[in-house]
Amino acid sequence: MYSVAITGTGVYTPENVITNDELVESFNAYAERFNAENADAIERGEVAPKPSSSAEFITQASGIEQRYVIDKDGVLDPARMYPRLEPRTDDEPSLMAEIAREAIGKALAQAGKGAGDVDAVICAASNMERAYPAMGVEIQALMGIGGFAFDMNVACSSATFGIQTAADMIRSGSIRSAIVVNPEICSGHLEWRDRDCHFIFGDVATATFLERAEDATGAHYKVRSTRCATQFSNNIRNNNGYLRRTHDQMEDRRDMQFMQNGRKVFKEVLPLVSAHIAGHLGDEGVAASDLKRLWLHQANKTMNDYIGKKVLGRAPEPHEQPNILQDYANTSSAGSIIAFSKYSDDLVDGDQGLICSFGAGYSVGSVLVERAA
Repeated sequence: MYSVAITGTGVYTPENVITNDELVESFNAYAERFNAENADAIERGEVAPKPSSSAEFITQASGIEQRYVIDKDGVLDPARMYPRLEPRTDDEPSLMAEIAREAIGKALAQAGKGAGDVDAVICAASNMERAYPAMGVEIQALMGIGGFAFDMNVACSSATFGIQTAADMIRSGSIRSAIVVNPEICSGHLEWRDRDCHFIFGDVATATFLERAEDATGAHYKVRSTRCATQFSNNIRNNNGYLRRTHDQMEDRRDMQFMQNGRKVFKEVLPLVSAHIAGHLGDEGVAASDLKRLWLHQANKTMNDYIGKKVLGRAPEPHEQPNILQDYANTSSAGSIIAFSKYSDDLVDGDQGLICSFGAGYSVGSVLVERAA
């Protein structure tokens, strides 16, 4: 069995930023227009009016202040309210592969490695641009990487599940290294016309390079242990898919885009994640006080505050549990990796931390790491 290390991470951040104020202005213009066009039906009680949104509501509900998106104009157009992304020919790289390439390049540069040092690519994300051929295989070809590649979808836990999969293969000796890449174009599956969720998501791509610890050439993080768990629930769901066209008169069903039952998610996910982390640490003989940092899934500040307090037995200090969702919003599987990438260089030899993601499924994945000089 071989020891595994994370030696590089990379984050691709789109250029376009949408602030809460910009988003609210657009949404409220849409809501006002909708209510005017459906005034009679609303008065008869046949259609529910669209409530207005506010920047204060968004920040209080989520902790989000802005988000990065690949296309801004389409999202903010009150007559459209979703991204405007140009189609690509079969001879051009797909958008998802393109942003994945940017993140992978940064991860490999940090690790001091090149494409020839990668044995496998795992594209782990909440929504794939197409069903097949696998996005991972396209990314592999675009990067000039050998070996093999495949896709993985465990929604918001895709990155940690991908890291466990890669680590297991490296431990066993079947490969020496792998890239786990998380291209998340969340703006494409968000219902921007729904007040309760129109502010949640942003776009990004992250990448994590794992290899045998003996091959690491600089400071890195040993992967001490990984753990994944799932429990079925459709309280967070997206029912879109290739069978959609077979469903007569169902094109406008709301659940074909992102949906969640927020109250149930809070009630059920928080104890699930807290117990998962406690069990993982307990089985590894690691006390909560041994953890220098928690890099949690970036979906909601209140959720992270609850989990951090439950795990540590006290309210975590800001440096112990860094949040990035105020800037990036929820980026699905990429969130915990953004936090890890941006807030991990300051730890010293022997310091331990935990990467944890959770979401639809329900799913939860945790990665216990230790800094090594």
